[in-house]
Amino acid sequence: MGIERTVGRIQGVAVGDCFDSRMDVKRAMLHQTNQKGISWLKDEKDGLPVADAIVLNGGYVDDDDHWTWMQYTGASIGKERDPNTGRLLCSQSWSYVDNDALKRSYERSYPIRVIRGYEGDERYSPPKGYRYDGLYRITAIRTAISQSPAPDGSDIEICQFDLERMPESQQGHTPVEAHVAKALEELEDLSAQELGEERYPEVRTTAVQRLIRSVATARRVKTLYGGECQLCGRRLLGPDGEPHSQGAHIKPLGKPHNGPDVEQNILCVCPNCHVRLDIGAVVIDTDWSVIVRADLFGEALLPKLRTKGWHRVHPDYVHYHREWWLGQG
Repeated sequence: MGIERTVGRIQGVAVGDCFDSRMDVKRAMLHQTNQKGISWLKDEKDGLPVADAIVLNGGYVDDDDHWTWMQYTGASIGKERDPNTGRLLCSQSWSYVDNDALKRSYERSYPIRVIRGYEGDERYSPPKGYRYDGLYRITAIRTAISQSPAPDGSDIEICQFDLERMPESQQGHTPVEAHVAKALEELEDLSAQELGEERYPEVRTTAVQRLIRSVATARRVKTLYGGECQLCGRRLLGPDGEPHSQGAHIKPLGKPHNGPDVEQNILCVCPNCHVRLDIGAVVIDTDWSVIVRADLFGEALLPKLRTKGWHRVHPDYVHYHREWWLGQG
C-alpha cells in the first residue's frame, strides 16, 4: 500500500528535503496540486475540508516570511487575479474552499506543512526548486487590507493567516532520527545510572533532530564546493581520497540566535575555520572581506569570502554574526 497524504508529517520525507518541481512535491504527497498555494483534504472526522500544506513562492505582496513565523495571504479563484501580474482584482472570500480549509485547520489546531519555493523571500528560499521546511501552527486569522489596491484604487480585503514554526521536538522523527535517538537514549541511561545524574530527554531529542536535519542542506553546499573551505581555500582529503569539510551556520541555530537551516546561512568550511567562525575569531565585512579578530598561526585566510555557482550567502546573516561578536568585545 502506498503512502497517503495526510495532516502532519509525511512518512519518508524529512525537513530540508528538496524537490526539482511542484510536480515532484505533489508526488511526495506533500501538497494536493502542482499549482495552487493552499493544499487541503477532507477531515476523517466529518468530511469537511481542512488544510494540510501551503507553498510560499512569492505569490502575494502581503506575504511576510520570517522563517520561524510568517503572515500568509489566502487564495482567490483564477478570474479574480490579473493573469499577467498575479495582482488581486477584488477582495478574497472566506467561503472559498482553500481559505475555508485553512481557517478550519486553525480552529482545529492542525499542523501545516510549509514548502518554500525559489521565488520566495531571498533570505530563506532555496536557490532552485522547492524545499520542505517542516510543520507550522496557525496562530491567528484575520481580514486585512492588502498593500496593493484594486485597479480602480479601492481597498482589497484579504484573508490573512499568522503561522509559527513548531518546535523541533514536534516535527516528527524520520527512521534515521529515531534510530539515533534510541541509541543516544540507551547510552544516556547507562551514563545516568553510573553517575547518578538527571536525564534531559527533551533536550536530547531536539539536538538529535537538529543535527540530522542540518545534514541535508549542508551537504548540498559542501558538494557544490567539493569540500573546499570558503574562508581559507583549503581542501582536506581523507585516506580514502574524499574531501572532509563541515557545514557552518553563520547565524547559529537554536536560542538565542534562532538562525534558519537554509543554504544562504551555511558556509562550507574546514574544521579549523568552523571553530574560528563559531568563536568569533573571524567575521565577514559588508564587502565580504574576511576580518581576523584573533591571532592566527600557521594558516592564512582568503582576503574575501569565496562563493560559487548558485550559492549566495545572504548579508543579513553575515551582519548578524559580525555584530554579535563585535558586541562581545
